[in-house]
Amino acid sequence: MVTIKQIILGFVSLIVISILALFLTTGWYIVDESEQAALITFGKVDEHVTEPGLKFKLPWPIQRVEILPRGTFTTTVGYDERDGEVVEYRDEAKMITGDENILLADLVVQWRITNPEMFLFNSNDPEQILFSATSAALRGVIGSSRIDDALTDQRPEIEAQVWDYLVALIEKYDIGISVMDVKLQDVELPNEDVRHAFMQVTDAREERLTKINEANKYRNQKINEAQGEQDAIISRAAGTRAERLERARGDVARFNALYNEYLINPDVTRSRLVIETLERVLPNTEIYIMDSGSDTVKYLPIRSLEGSTSGSNTTTSTSTLPRQGGEN
Repeated sequence: MVTIKQIILGFVSLIVISILALFLTTGWYIVDESEQAALITFGKVDEHVTEPGLKFKLPWPIQRVEILPRGTFTTTVGYDERDGEVVEYRDEAKMITGDENILLADLVVQWRITNPEMFLFNSNDPEQILFSATSAALRGVIGSSRIDDALTDQRPEIEAQVWDYLVALIEKYDIGISVMDVKLQDVELPNEDVRHAFMQVTDAREERLTKINEANKYRNQKINEAQGEQDAIISRAAGTRAERLERARGDVARFNALYNEYLINPDVTRSRLVIETLERVLPNTEIYIMDSGSDTVKYLPIRSLEGSTSGSNTTTSTSTLPRQGGEN
């Protein structure tokens, strides 16, 4: 016969076994290297787990865990990729520019989960909120831009504006997401003829930029050449200046020496200067020094004396010529 004590003991044993089984099945979890976990106690996040490995927790329903990936996600506007194929959504991509033109713009956003608690509890569908915010940011920027800017060389500026707009919206919504990058994909016109015309405009602008770059390159080359020539002229001028200064110093020294000799013997120095001047002015002319102070004219052949002078032995010949005419 089963007693009440046995019934109670069996009931307690069943509870203990149930708790033990519940702990063995829900009291541990594994966090991979590419994952993060939010440990939730009675519906409130108590811990954000980022270290990989085997972790333990209190069994359900006291604690539960939500495993979230730590990688980078992508959200697209205007298209989607399924099984390696691109599926276009023209209604999402169709937008009106600031100058009232229609174009198709595709955008991809890269984002990560940075706050698991906000991501799990601040919204029912944070990814849908991100998609709506991305679409609103893209339409807002395209709606304030000219079609030429969106189709040509202003795309980086548009991407930067979309990024700023989107980051401000995500911070306002507090959904635990951080935007990593924003990239425009295809931006085109819905009509083929208009698209071809804009392609011609784009080609013309690229050619214009090429010509400008070539002109700048040629200008820089000429500037460098002119700078080099300028440096060479300055260098030559500095050399000429130094040379003339040295020559002037030599002339000053020579003048001072002559002046000192002049002070000692003015007549001899004056005669010497006259002879040297005549030799410079008349380099190929025979010069004679004549003395007309007597009845006969005495002359000194300077060139002959210069040719016959050797070392310290100098021979001087003096000849007399009869004076012609009256006495001068």
